[in-house]
Amino acid sequence: MTGFPAGSRARIAVAVAATATLALTASGCGSTDDSASSDGSVTITVNDMPAKTDPVNRKIFLSDVAAFEKANPKIHVVPHEGQMDPQTFSTKLAGGQLENAYYVYLTDPAGLVAKHQAADITDYLKDYPEAQQVKPQLRQVFQDKAGRTYGVTEGNYSMGLVYNRNLFEKAGLDPDRPPTTWDEVRADAKKIAALGGGVVGYGDYSKSNTGGWHFTAEMYSRGGDVAKQQSDGTWKADFDNATGRAVLQHLHDMRWTDDSMGKRQLLEWADLLQMMGSGKLGMYLATSDNIPTIAAQYKGDPKEYGLGPIPDGKGTLAGGGGFMFNPRNSPAQTKAALAWVMFKYENPDRITSGQQRAAQNKQPVGLPEPNIWTGAAEQTRAAADKKYANEPVENYAPFTETVGKIPLKLEPPQAQQIYAVLDTAMAKVLTQKDADIDQLLSDASRQVDSLLAAQ
Repeated sequence: MTGFPAGSRARIAVAVAATATLALTASGCGSTDDSASSDGSVTITVNDMPAKTDPVNRKIFLSDVAAFEKANPKIHVVPHEGQMDPQTFSTKLAGGQLENAYYVYLTDPAGLVAKHQAADITDYLKDYPEAQQVKPQLRQVFQDKAGRTYGVTEGNYSMGLVYNRNLFEKAGLDPDRPPTTWDEVRADAKKIAALGGGVVGYGDYSKSNTGGWHFTAEMYSRGGDVAKQQSDGTWKADFDNATGRAVLQHLHDMRWTDDSMGKRQLLEWADLLQMMGSGKLGMYLATSDNIPTIAAQYKGDPKEYGLGPIPDGKGTLAGGGGFMFNPRNSPAQTKAALAWVMFKYENPDRITSGQQRAAQNKQPVGLPEPNIWTGAAEQTRAAADKKYANEPVENYAPFTETVGKIPLKLEPPQAQQIYAVLDTAMAKVLTQKDADIDQLLSDASRQVDSLLAAQ
């Protein structure tokens, strides 16, 4: 999976927006018909099973179901394909078809909890002390203001700087020391672009919502926001300010003063991966899983790529997912569903075997993320990565050494709609030398305020 905002890992909070007006009706959200039988057995439904078009991961999933049922003979798991689908989630929720344990994105829990559309699992979690080894920032996503917990984390990602180590060396730069500030990015990009031959120093997006996505990431990296919640609970745009101007001015100057971003613009997600795979791009913002995608789809060599921290490091756009539980579950269903989720997704005892299995199936092992763990579990993960890695782990050290120190920030409400608005500002700055940055920010701010007021 990739870090693209409309991709399988991060379809943002569209589903929550679609369900925000739903209340629990008499029919409820789901059914308790499959409560524990007289002998204590219980049947649960869960999603996240890979489709038949992904046979390797589907086989792994079903193998895990079999192993879980063998260890828990009174629990029967009925798996469903898919994760959070914005087009069907609200219908399933209203119609009682929601699984007992259902996958959500990290942008979703707050809305679901506020609308009582997830079960409180706080008391059940006491049976799973390993849950305390998950990174606190990720656990907090599933908690309410009182500290009650409504879900558990499955995976995470955050933005960093993917770069071409070979181009760094050719430009006289140290490939083990990528830039850590935006000023350094600009200086390094200029040196890389000076290599000529169509090489671009730094690439950025401006089309199909990806421009707004990257604008948001760049705002966060400088300590800014895109939207801010007000004291009355509403949201307002928060980028028509000095930080927003700094983001766009920096890109304008790299594009038009330094000529380090190339003449081809209006780029969308696949474009930068293709450019990196062809050896013509020095740097761009991305998540670590872009690297195996570049290798698999664009014939790049993983050893050529490094991963550094997001420049300036005052915040990083983060995402991922986890599982929440149907509020109409019986206690037996919630307990059984949590047992499955903990076995499959939050189980330190299976980290080593999981990495071994991934390596045997030629899946990436050694990427810095997803990694939800701290403490002993994190040490287990590091040891397993070292033993079974098929990725150049040492190339990711600059990211790994700093990621825990950078605050994680989730995407704004109405993220995809906001990204579409901000695409225009990114596109104008990168295609028009005389673009009026103040006007672009002002226009975009008014549009985003309208979107947020209507949610």
